[in-house]
Amino acid sequence: MDPVQPEHASDFMPTVSEEYAERIRLWHERSYREGRSEGKPEQTFSYLGLTIVVPPEVMPVTPVSHLLGEAVLAQVREGNRVLDMGTGSGVNAVLAATRGAEVLAVDTNPRAVDAARANAARNSVGDRIEVRYSDVFSEVKGTFDLIVFDPPFRWFRPRDLLETAMTDEGYRAMTEFFRHARRHLSPQGKMLIFFGTSGDLGYLKNLMAENGFSADVVASDGLPRNGWKVEFLTFLVT
Repeated sequence: MDPVQPEHASDFMPTVSEEYAERIRLWHERSYREGRSEGKPEQTFSYLGLTIVVPPEVMPVTPVSHLLGEAVLAQVREGNRVLDMGTGSGVNAVLAATRGAEVLAVDTNPRAVDAARANAARNSVGDRIEVRYSDVFSEVKGTFDLIVFDPPFRWFRPRDLLETAMTDEGYRAMTEFFRHARRHLSPQGKMLIFFGTSGDLGYLKNLMAENGFSADVVASDGLPRNGWKVEFLTFLVT
């Protein structure tokens, strides 16, 4: 199938078959129900040397989060300027700051913005991280040595704030991100992108190629569930 870059969510065309798309939808519904049913006021995670507190309606740390977190630690250098796009609880922004980077962390979820600020202070790097609302690059200026992006994997319409971390209707935000990322990269800038086969991985690869980026997998792992093994991958994108 030829890739299509949507101007609006309704223009998106999946690269996966209808059968595979239905499998993704079922996976998503199970994950969403489990996330909503936990009912915890907040969760606390010990993660890669950090203490991360995640309130309701913000994506928690998962068993595969380290695939991106460890790559952040490996790529960041002291003095780098880092953008954490869709920061969530701020975990990757905090990791980058512990390596001596100056970090801008952005999200559209107001609960995530508050959580990221609190976690930066909790881990003693609040002076290195600025957290603000931004719809993709709407409130982002300047260039960065590293951009970190853990986008929503699915292309469905989100039903609440928690689901905005999982779904991006028609991949509007992810498409806009790759169209405009180059202007926010320094001359030697790189990106770390986390994604998995519980989303339309083919669409992501098309976006990267069509916008002139090359990508190498620097970390991967699989998570079996209900007879289906989902692959999770961290891409280093240049």
